[in-house]
Amino acid sequence: MPAWQLSREIAARRVSCREVMAAYLTHIDRVNPVANAIVARRDSELLLREAAAADAALASSQRAGQRPGWMHGMPQAPKDLALTRGIRTTFGSPIFRDNVPTQDAIIVERARRAGAILLGKTNTPEFGLGSQTFNPVYGATRNPYDPARCAGGSSGGAAAALALRLLPVADGSDFGGSLRNPAGFCNVYGMRPSMGRVPYGPTPEVFLQQLGYEGPMGRTVADVALLLATQAGPDPRTPLALERDPALAALTPDNVQAALAADLKGKRVAWLGDWNGYLPMEDGILPLCEQALQAFPAFGVAVEGIAPPFAPERLWKAWLTHRHFLVGNGMLPFYRDPAKRALLKADAIWEIEGALQLSGNDVYHASVERSAWLDTLDRLFTRFDYIAVPTAQVFPFDVNQPWPKSIAGRPMDTYHRWMEVVFPWTLSGCPTISVPVGFGSNGLPMGMQLIGRPRGDLSVLRLARAYEQERDWVGRHLPRAMLG
Repeated sequence: MPAWQLSREIAARRVSCREVMAAYLTHIDRVNPVANAIVARRDSELLLREAAAADAALASSQRAGQRPGWMHGMPQAPKDLALTRGIRTTFGSPIFRDNVPTQDAIIVERARRAGAILLGKTNTPEFGLGSQTFNPVYGATRNPYDPARCAGGSSGGAAAALALRLLPVADGSDFGGSLRNPAGFCNVYGMRPSMGRVPYGPTPEVFLQQLGYEGPMGRTVADVALLLATQAGPDPRTPLALERDPALAALTPDNVQAALAADLKGKRVAWLGDWNGYLPMEDGILPLCEQALQAFPAFGVAVEGIAPPFAPERLWKAWLTHRHFLVGNGMLPFYRDPAKRALLKADAIWEIEGALQLSGNDVYHASVERSAWLDTLDRLFTRFDYIAVPTAQVFPFDVNQPWPKSIAGRPMDTYHRWMEVVFPWTLSGCPTISVPVGFGSNGLPMGMQLIGRPRGDLSVLRLARAYEQERDWVGRHLPRAMLG
């Protein structure tokens, strides 16, 4: 069942929390050993006891006339970058192989408050670096549609778990496409919310972290919307968080379908494609996205191809500076400790050493460039309501390959250059959702990013929902492991 429907079944007590947990654990035992999507599994008997306690709590609250949280009794496994009280959190690094936090991340607090039962974590690359989910602690996560291929990243474990029905809904985080790329690779939905929509923390630094966001993933747009409503809203520990959106906060499993229905007639989408040839693309990706866009007139939305509105080379340089500055400085303490430095992968060291070469002027100039990009988008959004671009530049690749070294014969000069299609939208702070667009001739999934105006999260969800009603790739194309 989609998460919104499962929530209603549990609340109506047509299925018990214990039955749900038992079914998920049985399925995970069968499917997860190959996929390696869920890690740090908790004891099954303990989970079943917690689910039985959730049943008792549900009966008690209903007798008292109270409504439980919409995730009551639902299995959940936060990404292994999110702190989980009492559950091992490794960040995919041998430095933290045995780390058990004493507090939760804010989004984990909120999922627990909504009633979720945490059964483990979802796998991630080391410190979330790169869009290929493998690490020396747990190994690689495999693609649900071809176990010889990767699941993307850094929320690859979350996306694979969703596609394989190991979880009803999943959380993730996104600095360089980590909610979007794995969603495209695994045929699910992944949303990077507006800047500040979901409070990020607790972290040692709270004023400069403006590019790494946490957000929701799901098999339906309604599920994504409900989890976003749970995650969103201010927290006193995060000064950059937006105030709560009343319309988003009001979403429930009972009203979410109606809330996402909207008259989109007259809306316009700008199609950027490959930025006029600037971005190399593997054959088959652009046609899949263009075929998906052909569905938009059915719900009243016009699509128009446009020329790049901003020099992409400038965006790449600004991205590199921001990435080095934020990621490199965040990991600098490990670099300064020789024993821990020896445990860091080369990509982490490259980011740190890049940060050490930056000046304050470099960081300020990159922020000016980012500001100019937002100003350009403000003008573009006077003509268009949304923007569409592919989610990735390659299809899921060999699970044993750390990252693609070339695309369409063009060499990639960094471990993340092959993901450049997502970086402009990271820099923008605009809400962005990856929606499935089907499968290539190789049988592998692909996605497309839909970008909306700043703070227009609900508007983006409504566009995605209208598209989902025309092209339900998730519901109609189950992974091979689900069919055996």
